[in-house]
Amino acid sequence: MNQLLKALRLLLMLALLWLLPLTYWLNLELYRSRPSIDQQRTFEIEKGLGLRQISSRLAREKIIKYPSLFISLFYMYYSPRQLKAGEYQIEPGECLKSILIKMISGRVKLHAITIPEGLTALEVASLLSFHGENGDSFVEALSKTWLIADLDPEAKDLEGYLFPETYFFPRGITPLEAYKVMTDEFRKNFPPAWQARAREIGFTLREIVILASLIEKETGLSEEKPLVAAVFHNRLKRGMKLDCDPTVLYALEKAGLKKKELLEKDLEFPSPYNTYLHPGLPPGPICNPGRESLQAALFPARVNFLYFVSRGDGSHHFSSNYQEHLRAVSAYRKKVNQKKRPKGGP
Repeated sequence: MNQLLKALRLLLMLALLWLLPLTYWLNLELYRSRPSIDQQRTFEIEKGLGLRQISSRLAREKIIKYPSLFISLFYMYYSPRQLKAGEYQIEPGECLKSILIKMISGRVKLHAITIPEGLTALEVASLLSFHGENGDSFVEALSKTWLIADLDPEAKDLEGYLFPETYFFPRGITPLEAYKVMTDEFRKNFPPAWQARAREIGFTLREIVILASLIEKETGLSEEKPLVAAVFHNRLKRGMKLDCDPTVLYALEKAGLKKKELLEKDLEFPSPYNTYLHPGLPPGPICNPGRESLQAALFPARVNFLYFVSRGDGSHHFSSNYQEHLRAVSAYRKKVNQKKRPKGGP
């Protein structure tokens, strides 16, 4: 019996003598900088890949040297957690601990995606499809109006509520995930005080978004937005048609007839969005307006302007009566004709 106990003690001591340096070495490897990673790298874990497949791919791409070491460290320190699918950014010299924690916690690489002011919902869907699932799924998800039902129960789609901003999304983001972030951003930028302001001036939130979308499409100049808003507010109060060119362009685009410039005959295009034919606001937003346009719709300038026309340089001339407006239109057409005239001509 004594001999057996002695043998067991010896075996235990030998095991400890073996385990202590092994554990020490594994800890060194866990924290050691990886000189093989000499520049920033991107590594993608596809859905359904197991630990052995992931470690083999890491070795093939020279991010790690020994797949078995990676597996051992995972089981020793992080099992039973899982490595999450996604695209990861591996930094130069990054240690195995940092790589493992990044993949276990799902700290995937984020891509900056800028949504400019004034894009239509379809244009937003097209832009996002390069970073997420197929384009069709992004278009189909535009009908998920439950995302904004509390804001606009009348909404037929998400047009107007995909707030323009620079977002940081992982590759492979789903349409609903992206649209949830964007509609939440709209909420942040349309606070309760603005909702109260809309009611104060006799508008619903939806009507303000529609009006802001028209302002967004009419001018890109911050200083002009309150003036354009004033024109629309003044015309609405007087029962005048808005005569807003972008509403016709939007109507044509919805009918599959996308144009950059309108012809005279286009102003007769039959559509509820055509504000040359129908008084009041169109039935829905014509783009996704930014914060400045939303603010202008709520706080228009205190002026009596009823008309505006392009100056041909991105700015507009504003008029309070039709005669002045006609003179401004004539000046604009003269300017356009001069530009079209061949050099050296009469």
